[in-house]
Amino acid sequence: MRQCKNCNSTSEGRYCPVCGQKDVDLQRPLRELVAEVVKETFDVDGRAWRTAKTLFLQPGLLTSEFLAGKRRAYTPPLRLYLFISVSFFVLMAWVASQGLLLDRDQSPGEDAAVQARFMSDELPRLMFVLLPAFALLLKAFFFRRLYFDHLIFSVHLHSAAYVILALMLPLEEVSASSWPALIVQIVLFAYFIIYLIASMRHVYGTTRLGATVRALAILFGYMIVTSVLIEANSSFQIMSD
Repeated sequence: MRQCKNCNSTSEGRYCPVCGQKDVDLQRPLRELVAEVVKETFDVDGRAWRTAKTLFLQPGLLTSEFLAGKRRAYTPPLRLYLFISVSFFVLMAWVASQGLLLDRDQSPGEDAAVQARFMSDELPRLMFVLLPAFALLLKAFFFRRLYFDHLIFSVHLHSAAYVILALMLPLEEVSASSWPALIVQIVLFAYFIIYLIASMRHVYGTTRLGATVRALAILFGYMIVTSVLIEANSSFQIMSD
């Protein structure tokens, strides 16, 4: 029998039956503690690899499994999103700071710094508005489903989109003069469109035509919402300065 260090209740397992705290022995070498933190944070126990494989090779299945209650084998949606999004914004801020996203008439100094600041500071905040907004667009087209279902779908879709964009955006500068880079971008964009349609078919059970029409309509609406929010954010920043 073990005694919970939080509420002093007795327990036979790793978790206290009264308060739920996990029994963790901190009186161990630092190496073991760090290893456990990494395991708990990034799911280095097979779940991370299984989640990534399912996310990209079986579009929509991760969402369907989560909504069906089959959650033990995969990384939780919010943890997955946070890990991928933080990595994405850090990478994109670095890419922008190197001037790889600039147009030809922009300066490598000031404009690159502005883009990097947008990627690291402003865009992550905007995405916390855009992600649930995308779920609202899904709700408009699949109104019989709960908003929670659409929110989970949105989280998984954005997680996949960040990875795809992380592969596409660094090629932006060279794609104008290098046809292999342009082909890679086109293939990745086509993959995303196919991915979205396949995900919607799997989760919402619609036909291929129905999923295609709705996917294009939702993307169009999402582009409008994104443009409006970015423009409003830019205007606010100008007024603040």
